[in-house]
Amino acid sequence: MIRTRFAPSPTGELHIGVVRTALFAYLFAKSQKGEFLLRIEDTDRERYVKDSEKRIVESLDWLGIIPDNKKEIVVQSERLDIYKEAVSKLLAEGKAYVCTCTKDRLEKLRAEQLKKGIPTGYDGHCRQKLEIRNSKLETNQKFEILNGAVVRMKIPNKGKIVIDDLVRGKVEFDASLIDDQVILKSDGFPTYHLASVVDDHEMKITHVIRAEEWLSSTPKHIVLYEMFGWEAPKFAHLSMIFGLDKKKLSKRHGATSIKEYQDQGYLPEAIINMLALLGWNPKDEREFFTMEELIAEFKIENVNKAPAIFDLVKLNSFNEYYIKQVVSSQLSVVSNLLKKFGLENLTAGEKEIIGRGGFATLKEASEYIEQLRKEPEYDGKILVFSKSDKKATLKGLECALANIENIEKWGTQELQMQLGLTVTRENLTNGDVFWSVRVALSGEEKSPSPVELLLALGKEESIKRIKRAITKLSTKS
Repeated sequence: MIRTRFAPSPTGELHIGVVRTALFAYLFAKSQKGEFLLRIEDTDRERYVKDSEKRIVESLDWLGIIPDNKKEIVVQSERLDIYKEAVSKLLAEGKAYVCTCTKDRLEKLRAEQLKKGIPTGYDGHCRQKLEIRNSKLETNQKFEILNGAVVRMKIPNKGKIVIDDLVRGKVEFDASLIDDQVILKSDGFPTYHLASVVDDHEMKITHVIRAEEWLSSTPKHIVLYEMFGWEAPKFAHLSMIFGLDKKKLSKRHGATSIKEYQDQGYLPEAIINMLALLGWNPKDEREFFTMEELIAEFKIENVNKAPAIFDLVKLNSFNEYYIKQVVSSQLSVVSNLLKKFGLENLTAGEKEIIGRGGFATLKEASEYIEQLRKEPEYDGKILVFSKSDKKATLKGLECALANIENIEKWGTQELQMQLGLTVTRENLTNGDVFWSVRVALSGEEKSPSPVELLLALGKEESIKRIKRAITKLSTKS
């Protein structure tokens, strides 16, 4: 069975780029009728942020990327004995060694390498002292390592390490250029290299899908698999995500955490749709996909190795589309969504305003309705259409008011008809009536149509605002 995993570190909120990795791993597994698992890689205790694991799970739930092991998530800090046992095996077989080099020595080594213009890395000082490797382990079976010592793996001194990457193709590394990696730190916690290999093996992961930045670590992992005598999974390294300026994605491009997108009023469908197209090509012109459609059509061979471009304008376009889809559902559903942004008692008319489009986020839509509910402040001059005058505008407002005051059924068809009749019967223009009524209701030169505003505000409030506009125009010099 195909098995993939998502293995975030609990060092803060889930970033949009990291979630792209989770999505692709999920889509690949599900497209192959396989399993998608979650693992929390919390061995970097210095960067650990409290409650991050909880927020990771909540963000994945919100997006609909549900791990198959949700009730038994693997947490690395709970598996230290397993990693130590693996290190013990490597030490006993001479495939790893204890390194007692001090921080001061390593810093001096790095400085000398930089000064000479040669690649930086560990020089194998302790690798040549086998007695240190053996005595440290044998006198410390519980890995209460003394004096800041660590354990390093023995990387081959020569030869090529070849990776047949599912996205990038054949990639070769020169083993002689890779230094001996630390696999167990002095605090007894494993490094990413050891823990990820041990966990992927025990979790029966068949395909490791991760970011391009981990490609350089993969030869070290291949060596570890060979040391343990395990079959390595297949690897797929996803391209970098850049902003429109072709620089690495960051907050300046509008990219932020999933939680912040959620708080701003983005819908999970929009984010999933956007992320799916960051590096994956459906091989046609379609843009909108449900999760089920993505699963059915996702193929790893259609993932590009070229950098993907994140475009916030595009995400906003996706979100506007999905907001319109959501608004087409029941009033109670939409109302509950907007309550999260402080908007209470959404009316059917206000729902239609949102449904007409033009709002990039639910927060933006909510703020607009809140503003619409407030009596507008505006300069009376804007009540007059550019091709009209004050006299015709006053007549348009007064006649429109008289006609809509007598409407018994406050509905779209009746309101549209009465405004239209005002134009024809009174020998006025659309600008005299439709423009002036719209401004009277919204206080804006650009806003929804007068009929949409009349429905959203209701009869009583609409009449009040039109009367106020007539007064404002009548008293203005």
